Amino acid sequence: MVSTTSRDPIPFEDFAAYVARRRAETGITELPRNAGNRRTESKRALLKAIEAAGGKW
Repeated sequence: MVSTTSRDPIPFEDFAAYVARRRAETGITELPRNAGNRRTESKRALLKAIEAAGGKW
């Protein structure tokens, strides 16, 4: 069953342009990062393993 409230998908490029336009209008240039205060132990271990492998999340 299809939701009656869903919208037709838009191309990613159009969405990215919309977000960029809205950021410029509001003056928001940088969004704060999630502090991670509620991360599970498995998520913390995953992020630590990514960092140890040289990755940046």
